[in-house]
This record gives sequence, structure tokens and C-alpha cells, in this order.
Amino acid sequence: MSKAAELANLIGNINAGGGGVNKNVVINGAMNVAQRRTSATSIGNENVFILDRFFTSQANSNGVLTMSQDSSAPSGFANSLKLDCTTADTSIASGEILTLEHKIEGQNLQAFAKGTSDAKPFAVSFYVKGNASATYVCELFDVDNSRQISKSFNVTTDWTRVELSFPADTTGTFDDDNANSLQLSIWLHAGSTYTSGTLNSSSWASFTNANRAVGISSFYDSTDRTFFITGVQLEVGQNPTSFEHEPFERTLAKCHRYYYALLGTIGGSNGQEAHVCTAGAYNDTNAYGGVPFPVTMRATPTLVHLTGTNYWQFYNANHADTFDGFTMFGENQSNGNKAFIYNADTVSTTNTNAGNFQGNNSGCYLHFTAEL
Repeated sequence: MSKAAELANLIGNINAGGGGVNKNVVINGAMNVAQRRTSATSIGNENVFILDRFFTSQANSNGVLTMSQDSSAPSGFANSLKLDCTTADTSIASGEILTLEHKIEGQNLQAFAKGTSDAKPFAVSFYVKGNASATYVCELFDVDNSRQISKSFNVTTDWTRVELSFPADTTGTFDDDNANSLQLSIWLHAGSTYTSGTLNSSSWASFTNANRAVGISSFYDSTDRTFFITGVQLEVGQNPTSFEHEPFERTLAKCHRYYYALLGTIGGSNGQEAHVCTAGAYNDTNAYGGVPFPVTMRATPTLVHLTGTNYWQFYNANHADTFDGFTMFGENQSNGNKAFIYNADTVSTTNTNAGNFQGNNSGCYLHFTAEL
């Protein structure tokens, strides 16, 4: 796209209510933040996050893949999300599904004015490539009103930018809250339950499963199959504009609203004697500690950590009292701003001692999740 055309698109989108700073409602679209880990293997029928805010959702398939953060990227980007088929599934049952998902809070979607007479169009753009030509589908799914629209796109062996324009929808408003209101889904593999109808590509409608992913290729057609994506953007307007790059620390802070990796990475090896937080002995068998979050999380989070015999320790008075895992107090003590944790099994200490919670195993990690 020429500079003049790009400027014209930008002006057009601003006039339509889009463009400008903070135009992208997708978080981590440049695939830069990976708090949990940077790769995972043997992913099958489950929901799995690797890069923040993006996850694979799979059901009823025998296909298996590896997902990773990859350095292959188009000009102007450093990272992409890569999927690599490791076990093919060429006999596709009707209910099979593989999608790449991104969920968005309703309160972050109000600028689209969906469900009103002033409803705005949705502009989606991203960069993709694969090992061979393929056709997949990008779907917008309105969770609050069970409405959807889908558009197909092509993948080649070179990085190409996909630009998709979805019309405004004057039916069904997005809830103004912190719950999931819109799912952006990339359909990569599906059975006849989702492909046997006519692709719903021209206007929003009450969802019919058969119309959601018609005409797609199968990511699981060969163990040679790969899929790369980066630069994902969803904005108000008829025409997609250039990707909105932002400082890494700003993207990380946005990701911390949904997931906070305090210590270590899943499957990593940096948890031995790593500090969790300052703690104090409540009695002779329990110690309590507080963890403040760097930003307010979307909701009171859930604790995600590695547990095992003597994996953790309360280090105090020049002595290490080991234990197997933590428990997080409920909403009376923990909330979106902080967590209050204690040793889930007993230790031997003195109720006047103060010390530190630490890892006692190289694989220790301790995270908090408030994902949609």
C-alpha cells in the first residue's frame, strides 16, 4: 500500500470512529510477550496458551501440534506465533475443530457501538505464512448475543498481509463489563458440523455452526504443515490501517491484567531459591505472604504453580522449612490488586519468625491467571 493510500485509509477510519492511538483492541498482536513459556509440544484436544492472550482450542481431533514463539516475521516485526503439525489427522470426523483464539472484554469494545443505529464496521488485519498454499477462515463471534460473521483468507509460503472488512451490526450490543464479549477466531481445521453450510461472510447473523468455517483447508492434512501469524489488529473502521506498534512495557502491562508470571516459566529451570515474597509465621505450622500485582488484574485471579514434595520453602532464622505448594486466600484477602498466599501443607517454624517464600526446585514457577 502506498503512503498516500495509507494516509487516505487512516483519515477515512478516523472519520468512521477509528484510527489514532490505542486503535487496536487486540492485545499482544505483535506476538512479543510470552510470560508462560515460549514453546509447548504435544498439544491436542485442549486449550493451550503460549504467547499471551492467544490460545489454541481443539476438540475431537487426533491431530497434534507444537506451538511456539518464532523469530520468523515480516519487515517491522520481530516475532510471530508458529503452529507446526506433528501428528496429522486426514480422517476428519464431523465435530472436529482447531482454532486460534483471542478474547476481548466488552468494556473495550464500546467504540464499535454495536447494536445501535451508530454501529461501526470492524477492520481486521494480520500477517500470515505457511509451508504451502492454504485457505483458512477468520471469524468474529459476538458472545453476548450469539451472533457471528466469517471471512476466508489465503496463506502462501511468503509473508502476506491479510486485510478483512466486516460490516457494522445494528443488532445486539456488547455488554459494558469485564467479561468476554467478542472472540476473534482463526479456523484451521474443522469437520462437517462447521463446514457443511454456506459461509456467513456478508452480514452478521445468529450463529449456525454449519456456516462458520466453510471452505477451509485442514492444518492437519500433513506433518509438513505450518502456520505463522503476527501483526494481528482489530479496529473501528471500514478499512484496516497499518499495525499499531507500542512499547514492549505497555503491551506487557496490558497482558498483566490477564496473567502475571511472578516467578519462573512453565517447564523452565530458574526456580531454585528464587524469591516469591516476604512472609511471616502465623503460627508454628503456617506462614503467610502478600503478593502485589503490577497492574489491577481483570478479576480475582487463580494461582497457577508447580507442586511436588518439598518444592517450596519458608526460609527464616537461617533455616529452610520445606513444603509442597501454596494456597491462595479467597476474595476477602485476595483481589485484582493483590494475592495473599500461605503454605498448603505444614512447616515447622515459630510464630514470631519472619522470612521469605522461595522456590526449592529448579522447575518452580508461580503465576496468577484471570484470563477470559
